[in-house]
Amino acid sequence: MTVTGISKWFGTKVAVSDMSCSFGPGITGLLGPNGAGKTTLLRMVTGLMRPSEGEIRVFGQDPSSDPSVYARVGFVPEDDAVYSYLSARQLVRYAADLSGTDASADTVDAALDRVNMLDAADRPIGQYSKGMRQRAKVAAALVNDPELLVLDEPLNGADPAQRAVLISTFHELAAAGRTLLVSSHVLSEVERMTDRVIAMLDGKLAAAGGIRAIRSAMTHIPHRVRIETDDPRRLATGLIDTPDVVGLRFEDGGVEVETSNLSTLGTTLPRLADEIGVHITRFEPADASLESVFRHLLSIRR
Repeated sequence: MTVTGISKWFGTKVAVSDMSCSFGPGITGLLGPNGAGKTTLLRMVTGLMRPSEGEIRVFGQDPSSDPSVYARVGFVPEDDAVYSYLSARQLVRYAADLSGTDASADTVDAALDRVNMLDAADRPIGQYSKGMRQRAKVAAALVNDPELLVLDEPLNGADPAQRAVLISTFHELAAAGRTLLVSSHVLSEVERMTDRVIAMLDGKLAAAGGIRAIRSAMTHIPHRVRIETDDPRRLATGLIDTPDVVGLRFEDGGVEVETSNLSTLGTTLPRLADEIGVHITRFEPADASLESVFRHLLSIRR
């Protein structure tokens, strides 16, 4: 799937501005604060909305003008967008009918079973918890065995057990070669699903790629590294005059180092440890998590 130079505006409000990106098989996390343009992008990708400018291609086609694309796409919207009087089984069967796929009892039950909903499949959706409604929507999106699955905040309202079921399902789909685009504000859960992210800020593409690669590209922000050793104070003393070390602090039996050049520190540290007689037991980047990377991106916006 490719997005090329797309913009979307509503009157004078610009929701998405000149955005280009692409993604393929596996899970890609779509990140951004409220108002960043994530939902608008997802609606354009699924053909529910046309871009004001630019081009979107899903399986080589324009999803807003070629209905044949819909049979290959599953979409889970953020809002409920379902009739409360329907049961989950009826919702999934209705989704199968709309996509023109097999709506047999076996197919419907298989989709419900993937998200552990068979035991509650005949209850009205209006009686479900938020997490159960999310799983019912995911089952409806899966019934046509989509090649592309687009999920807008699918973990909202789900308890830890329900989240585990959904994340496991997403991993299975990715392993089977499906393409998933998952929008979520729960950064720790996105990090459990994937290392590949697209970050949006103010309607624009802020970063795309692997989490560590994005962090490495932020050369203007010092890297933080946690080093555990048998003698933190001696190590800190030795690091003070090391080139590219810009900050030090002690933390729980180790030293947290700020460096402007992570590669240089990694090369220098073994030699320094040998010279001053300390034993290094751990060397780990402290700010390469998704939460840290996203915090850095937000600080750039401000």
